[in-house]
Amino acid sequence: MSIEWRKIQARNVTDWKELAEFVELDLQPIIRSPRTFPLNLPRRLAEKIEKGNVEDPILRQFVPLRIEEKRNPLFREDPVGDMSAQKTPKMLHKYFGRALLLATGACAMHCRFCFRQHFAYARSSGFEKELMYVRGDPTISELILSGGDPLSLGDDALRELMAQLATIPHLKRLRWHTRFPIGIPERITESFLSLFESTRLQNVFVLHCNHPKELDADIFFALKRILKCGVPVLTSTVLLSGVNDNTSTLHSLFETVVDHGIIPYCLSQLDRVQGGQHFEVAIEKGVQIMEELRKSLPGYAIPKYIQEIAGEKCKTLIPHR
Repeated sequence: MSIEWRKIQARNVTDWKELAEFVELDLQPIIRSPRTFPLNLPRRLAEKIEKGNVEDPILRQFVPLRIEEKRNPLFREDPVGDMSAQKTPKMLHKYFGRALLLATGACAMHCRFCFRQHFAYARSSGFEKELMYVRGDPTISELILSGGDPLSLGDDALRELMAQLATIPHLKRLRWHTRFPIGIPERITESFLSLFESTRLQNVFVLHCNHPKELDADIFFALKRILKCGVPVLTSTVLLSGVNDNTSTLHSLFETVVDHGIIPYCLSQLDRVQGGQHFEVAIEKGVQIMEELRKSLPGYAIPKYIQEIAGEKCKTLIPHR
C-alpha cells in the first residue's frame, strides 16, 4: 500500500501526443515540447478534461503551449525573489517567524504557471545545513515544507526530517504546501497520517486547488482523514485567466471546500514568471470578483486576495471593499 501511490504517479501523462488522443484534440498547432519542465499530468486529472474542448480549465493549467515562448520584460525567471532569500541550498527565509524548506524539486504535476519552474534545485540529499540554519535562528517558529512538492518524498524520509525538526525547541509549527492530493489522493496513506501523530509540532495542511473540477469524492475522503488527525486543512488558489477568473467558478470552489470542512486561505495574484504571462488577470478584475464573492459567501468562505512582491517583508493584501 505504501508504494501504490508511486505506481500511480509512474502512469502520469508525459507525452503530448497521448494527451491529444485522450482528449480528442489536435494540439499540434499550439503545443510545445520544452526540454525542461515538460508535460506532467496525473491521469486522474486528465480524465476530468472535457473531450474536444481546448479551453477546458484543467487542460489549460497543464498543457505546454507555444505562447510560453513569448518573452515579456515584466515577467522573470525568479518573480518572487527566491534567489535573494536563499540562505542555504534548500532554505528560503523571507519573512519574520517563518522559513521555507525546499524539501524536493519533484512534483506530482507540472502547472504551467508555477513560479519555481526555472528554479535551480539543489541535487544533494539531506538537510544538514537547513537544520543548522533553523537551530541558529530562535525567531523561526514555523517551517513551511514546499518544493517542488514535499509529498513527493517517501514517508520514511519525511519521518526522519520531522523527528529532527521536533528537536528544535523554538520551532512550533509545520506548514505543508502541496498539490499532490489533487492528482494522486492515494498518497494520503496510513503511514503518512501517522506522521502527524508522531510529532509534538502543530501541522497545517495547505492544498493548492484552482478549479472545482479538480475535486472529487476520493480527494475529500483523503482530506477528511487529515482533518481527523487534528490538522487544519486550508486551500491556496491562483487567479488564472481562462481557468477561474470569474465569480461563479470561484464561488463554487470556495463553497465546495467549505462544505467539506476546509477553509479557503488565499487567492493569489499570478506571480509574473517567464512563460506564464497568458495566465495573468488584471488586479482590477480580481478586486471586482472579490467584491462579488463577499455578497454571496459567508466571511469564512472568502480567502485573502494577496500578491507576493519580491523584497517585501510579507505578502501584500490587495484591498477590496
